[in-house]
Amino acid sequence: MRFLIARCMDPDKAAKMLVQWRKWREAMVPDGYIPSSEVQDELETRKIFLQGLSQEKHPVMIVQAKRHFPSKDQPQFKKFVVYLLDKTIASAFKGREIGNEKLIGILDLQNLSYKNIDARGLITGFQFLQAYYPERLAKCYILHMPWFFVSVWRVVSRFLERATLEKIVIVTNEDERSKFISEVGEEVLPEEYGGNAKLVAIQDVDLTPLENGTTN
Repeated sequence: MRFLIARCMDPDKAAKMLVQWRKWREAMVPDGYIPSSEVQDELETRKIFLQGLSQEKHPVMIVQAKRHFPSKDQPQFKKFVVYLLDKTIASAFKGREIGNEKLIGILDLQNLSYKNIDARGLITGFQFLQAYYPERLAKCYILHMPWFFVSVWRVVSRFLERATLEKIVIVTNEDERSKFISEVGEEVLPEEYGGNAKLVAIQDVDLTPLENGTTN
């Protein structure tokens, strides 16, 4: 159903997308999951956080861009994207995967410097979501966007489908910030973002093994 929705309920296009996903999944994730040992370089920066479930029961993932640097190992970076998306989605499972689980992404650009900018990495992340994780993104909030990042975002946006762009919220004022806190929930948002929780690095989150395999 997620593939059908992503292709406007066109069965032929959805079937083609599903076949492409299966081929990609078999090549990218032959063992069914990406072990943390294969993405240690990316994990060591402790830039991705997994905070629990939002008001609508979506897992909340935070990316602190100030801790990120463009990867010199693109194959490993792509594995890292799969690792973090798989684990975030799996954190919404209650014993087994239903298939309609979605995630909330928070991209924090506070204290971003030019050396942290990675348009290629952002495009890779969103393109993976669009092509291989259809209807898995509930919403993406972008916080503290600096003026010099606006032109970068314009470039990245060209690679995003309309359905993806409609799920992205750039928080720019106090009203939008209040709505963001309300929608995500103070219980899972860290104190830095107006909540009551502590930041939890994604590698420090232990998940119960699934009854019926892995996520997609």
